[in-house]
Amino acid sequence: MGGTMTAESVEHRVQWPVPPLDGYTVDDLFTLPDLPPHTELIDGSLVTVSPQRNFHADVIDLLVSGLRQSVPKKYRVKREMTIVLDRRNGPEPDVSVIFADAVLSPDQTSYQVKDVLLAIEVVSPESESRDRTTKPYKYANAGIPHFWRVERDGAGHSPVIHVYELDAVNHVYMHTGMHRDRIKVESPYTIDIDLTAITEL
Repeated sequence: MGGTMTAESVEHRVQWPVPPLDGYTVDDLFTLPDLPPHTELIDGSLVTVSPQRNFHADVIDLLVSGLRQSVPKKYRVKREMTIVLDRRNGPEPDVSVIFADAVLSPDQTSYQVKDVLLAIEVVSPESESRDRTTKPYKYANAGIPHFWRVERDGAGHSPVIHVYELDAVNHVYMHTGMHRDRIKVESPYTIDIDLTAITEL
């Protein structure tokens, strides 16, 4: 009697998909039904993100707006779009700068790594390891020329941006600067963003 399951309890069991033996592929990422929004593929594993915090959302808004103000016509600024690195890796940078001719349709859901000029990750507590080590390693190995890692400045609301450029020979990122109140750089194009504006959002 104690082991009998009611129809109601059977109905409420969650059916988690069993991953393939060799892991998922980017094709699975785009075709599996009912995946949570902003699911990423890292080394064949599906990674879901926690609900966004204000800091994370505000920094993305600030950077997208700031990057678009001076972006040359040959580039586009995109937020939270999948970048296909290879068959088993489809991460989703918080912000990307891509080549304009890679934008093919309003229904497009991803871009190829060769079309990405800059990938930006805004670090959250639950994504800290991926944003600091896993993703930059993969972005560099795949040849993305520029990478920014954005962190919170202590307990405050201000962002700190670590800027990296690719050493194309060794496929590693070189740290070229840290920016607190303002980011002003000439590469990948002329960018000047007042980071203190985050407090106004």
